[in-house]
Amino acid sequence: MGLTVAAGGFILLLLCGSVHLPHAREDQCEGRFSGPVTSVRDPNLQVNVNRGGVLISSWTELRCVSECCLPSQPSYIWYKNGHRVEEESSVYRDIFDNVDSVYCAVKGLENFPSPQICVHMNTCNNIIYMEQKMIAFSGSSVDISCSYSGRGYDGPKFWFSPERSHLWRNLSTPEDLSRDPQYNGRVKTSVGKGRSTLTITNLRGTDSAQYRFQIGGRFNTLPGTTLFVIALQVQGISVTVSQAGTEAELRCQSSCIPAGPLSYVWFQNGQKHRTENSSTYTDQFQPGDNVSCAFIGYEDYRSPSIEPCRLPSVSVSPSGQIVEGSSVTLSCSSDVKAAADYTWYKEDEDSPVASGQIFTITHVRLEHSGNYYCEVQDSKGRYKSMVHLFVVTKNLTVLIMNIIRLTLLVLLVLSVLLVNLWTRKKKGKTQRFNTEPTEFVEMRER
Repeated sequence: MGLTVAAGGFILLLLCGSVHLPHAREDQCEGRFSGPVTSVRDPNLQVNVNRGGVLISSWTELRCVSECCLPSQPSYIWYKNGHRVEEESSVYRDIFDNVDSVYCAVKGLENFPSPQICVHMNTCNNIIYMEQKMIAFSGSSVDISCSYSGRGYDGPKFWFSPERSHLWRNLSTPEDLSRDPQYNGRVKTSVGKGRSTLTITNLRGTDSAQYRFQIGGRFNTLPGTTLFVIALQVQGISVTVSQAGTEAELRCQSSCIPAGPLSYVWFQNGQKHRTENSSTYTDQFQPGDNVSCAFIGYEDYRSPSIEPCRLPSVSVSPSGQIVEGSSVTLSCSSDVKAAADYTWYKEDEDSPVASGQIFTITHVRLEHSGNYYCEVQDSKGRYKSMVHLFVVTKNLTVLIMNIIRLTLLVLLVLSVLLVNLWTRKKKGKTQRFNTEPTEFVEMRER
């Protein structure tokens, strides 16, 4: 369990991977992060030391445990002094020296390991991070701290991020984060006796990453602090333009979705306009209106403002379900009069899929299904609207048509049977009616 303190004194609780805002419902083992951060479940691991679990006193038994709901028969990864050891069970037995440190992880969730521990008391070479996971809002500041102890901690001391290793001159030699252009002017490091703090100001959504403290030139593989930045953005879902104005359905999109029930507050022209229980909001707007959104209780960390009347209008042709192998065209139009750039993105993909107002897929495949965004950029900013593409297989289309044909055939047969039964029943009643007078006359003749 870890605590995150965002600027302004707000405290957010992170438990078993769930991001909990104050008064939010606890939801262990079901926390998820989306957007720039891959969807994950944090197992919230701990290492328990059992020195009496084996007969030989020089051996020590370690157990990787979790209070969360792990998948059945998970595989584990153990690290000794930052190096991976060949052990896949939850129990690890070995002979440890006084300087040895250990931590564990679940295979597939290596970015969420247990805290590092000293096997024998506190005599090991150890870096302890105050928080394993932290959450902060875009635009705020955050302090990431650690303490270190042990022998052999000589050399330069600095902070780095493994996610930025593609910019290093040598992949095995981390580089100081303060020299990274993405963090230029936003990073400050303080190093004292046995303690260091990394301060990042004016946080951005792209700052979501793991941060580690480095001592000397050897690559530090010990787990650090993982930071998740909540960055809000207003996106257009649908736009309808008429003489009365522009009706737009908007969505308050977050790069990191907190757990528990949330409410949103919408601002129009800088003033609080209305609250919604869901992330979507529909209203009528006039040219010049500005709209932004925020979580209720965190109004100081609102999204950048957009002008709904400048949102692009997107459409799909043909509409409805798109059959695999066919062709589909996505169109994007905007009232922007100045020169503008049109770019198409697919949800959860960083690189654009096309540019220009028209985006055509000539041979549609199943993987083309999903949400697409048309982004229009001019001198005043960027405006984005969404459209959904639903692709079905040819076999599914044929199956649906056959089911429809069979259903119509069954209905037709039933109709014929019902008409036939009704005709026979009516004919029988007519015959009985015609024979009754004859019998009456015969009875009188007798």
